[in-house]
Amino acid sequence: MWVFVFDALLSWLVSFNVLNTRSQVVYVVGTALQRLTRPVLTPIRRYTPDLGGIDISPIVAILGLVFIRDVVVLGWFMRAFVG
Repeated sequence: MWVFVFDALLSWLVSFNVLNTRSQVVYVVGTALQRLTRPVLTPIRRYTPDLGGIDISPIVAILGLVFIRDVVVLGWFMRAFVG
């Protein structure tokens, strides 16, 4: 879940010229984060509306992960212990 937050923060810092992608460390970290997040975010972007410069796909992904964690996984544990 945190990888989506770090990817969004890094993209904002690069967009506002706080960090420069010519730096080897920034480039490597950014590439690694994109490789981890793009397979999840790309399908979500197909269904989310275009809001100009705002990308809400990381928020949708985080909410989906929270739903899976809280509802599905905890539901399985409750069924296992309750019967």
